[in-house]
Amino acid sequence: MAEPHASAALPLYLQVAAALRDDLTGRRVAPGSRLPSERSLVDRFQVNRQTVRSALRLLRDEGLVVTDRRGTYAAASDAAGGGPGPVLAPGLLEFPSGRSGRDRPAEAALTWEAPPAETAGLLGLLPGESSLVHRQRVFGADGSVERHAVSRFSRYALAEVPELGRYRRSEARVGRRPDLRLLYHWMHRAGLRLTRRESIGVRAPAATACLTVHREVHDQHGHVLEVTDIRFAPESAPLTYEFTG
Repeated sequence: MAEPHASAALPLYLQVAAALRDDLTGRRVAPGSRLPSERSLVDRFQVNRQTVRSALRLLRDEGLVVTDRRGTYAAASDAAGGGPGPVLAPGLLEFPSGRSGRDRPAEAALTWEAPPAETAGLLGLLPGESSLVHRQRVFGADGSVERHAVSRFSRYALAEVPELGRYRRSEARVGRRPDLRLLYHWMHRAGLRLTRRESIGVRAPAATACLTVHREVHDQHGHVLEVTDIRFAPESAPLTYEFTG
């Protein structure tokens, strides 16, 4: 490619998409402006037309561009980042637990801490070694906690996903309010193809009964990227969570 943007290990269409994404988010292509033709992009990046089309398709999935019979245009500014919520590629739902409860009050925070011993090895960590932890609570109309999710990230995930890797020890502090809803999209954009394994159970006694979900997310090479544990209040357990990478 004429303008390498990322590691050469990434598929070419992801490298092309990354370069164009920088043009769009940096406003080097103004909202509403037409992008160069496919032929011009082929010449610019020294790739074939199918690679350009795959990159543009990804940017359409992200809501950064729109295409009609006249060509491809930078999306209006409200679609490119000022809308009501994140734009996701088809099939990739919001982290950590799908789109359910988007209209409910929620809080999230990051910390940097050691996982339980039984989880450390799974995440590729030494005993006592710390990694990034994301906690989210979703509240019901009466202020009670309807859902509490705790997600722990592997060393591999922090190394491979640039957006996630920015959350380093110096930045991960209690009370920080991160927006990781696009996490699975970031993983997809980094060339990772995701699979997830979930186990569902019920915890008693009745006074504190709750539905629990344990999730492990792997990439196409079998690396563990993330482990999430979600606890639902007994009167509210709306889990809609399904994606393919």
